[in-house]
Amino acid sequence: MTDILMPALSPTMEEGVLAKWHIKVGDTVSAGDVIAEIETDKATMEVEAVDEGEVLEILVEAGTEGVKVNTPIARLAGDDIAPAPKKAEAAKPEAETKPEAKAEKAEAPKAPPAPARDGERIFASPLARRIAAQNGVDLKSVKGTGPHGRIVKRDVEGMKGGTASASSAPAKGEPRQVLSLEQQGIAPGSYDLVPLDGMRKAIARRLTDSFRDVPHFPLTIDCEIDGLLAARAQVNALLEPQGVKVSVNDFIMKAVAMALKAVPEANASYTPEGIAMHHHADVAMAVAIDGGLITPIIRKAETKSLAEIATESRDLAKRARDRKLKPEEFQGGTFSVSNLGMFGIKSFASIINEPQGAIMSVGAGEKRPVVRGDSLAVATVMTVTLTCDHRVVDGAVGARFLQAFKPMIENPVTMLA
Repeated sequence: MTDILMPALSPTMEEGVLAKWHIKVGDTVSAGDVIAEIETDKATMEVEAVDEGEVLEILVEAGTEGVKVNTPIARLAGDDIAPAPKKAEAAKPEAETKPEAKAEKAEAPKAPPAPARDGERIFASPLARRIAAQNGVDLKSVKGTGPHGRIVKRDVEGMKGGTASASSAPAKGEPRQVLSLEQQGIAPGSYDLVPLDGMRKAIARRLTDSFRDVPHFPLTIDCEIDGLLAARAQVNALLEPQGVKVSVNDFIMKAVAMALKAVPEANASYTPEGIAMHHHADVAMAVAIDGGLITPIIRKAETKSLAEIATESRDLAKRARDRKLKPEEFQGGTFSVSNLGMFGIKSFASIINEPQGAIMSVGAGEKRPVVRGDSLAVATVMTVTLTCDHRVVDGAVGARFLQAFKPMIENPVTMLA
């Protein structure tokens, strides 16, 4: 027999959601066949078989969350491989498996049978029933959050006698909640609790770590963009036959890339061994998706035309919203751009996306009074804030970067020449 293991779809992946199976018991698979869909904290990806054989068992059901990397998720028949030894219970992943799965240690205590609720069976995983029995938890009082309302491990973990243990520790890597909502005066039953998915947990962990650990500071400038808007209209008229439409954000991405090449000290990352000076401007753009955000990357943006950036950014943004990005398409950028101008936000400061040394926050372009000489005029002004990692980009470097960026935005011909 051959075990199919939960794959690591990115260097930092520790667990994921087994979203969907494309196979069932009795099917024959070949190497390269798509057998499942896995949700990471950033994307949904198809998984291909690396071995061939008949599917003997599905060990982890579709919809199971928190499946650890390298956990057996299915089993194939094979003539050249001896049966895989069963793993001890202590080495089992936290993910729930089907009641009929046979991957548990033989001497592990048996889970009690599923109790009935008002004459109906209560659907709970074997591991959840075992934890409930050990802690004296009545499953009739537990609301399941697994697939189809099934009670899973997380629903009963930390509960004693049917109530949550006040001393239960938060999961590793999650922000610690010092006080419960009830302790802060919010009445039970006055809110709905939406469980954290993998993406929201990852965002909470990474941004908490960044905001706490990275010494950061903002630099803010105003850019007049009337020239950019006029240039955009002309460029789009020329590109219309090709079906390409350039946005203001595409101009910003191009200007950022060229400014990073002009001031390479801003295109850097802090490491304990030294400052990493990046060879190319791999510019990430923040894209809002259901449940969070993701930052797909325009690689070597300094080498690409506006039309290329526009085409690539739209493709990346669409696949980001569909959760179809590959890990290499959203990991490893050297600088980020977050644009909330389309929501009417005037200005804001973003949290640094480690290990990048800086992130640019772009506000809305709006008509404002400006002083030219001794006279007042009206111009379309856009406020830009650069948040810098002071370990890498100090005030002078950040200022020089913005000095390079501003003229290109205000006079786009300088970056198109």
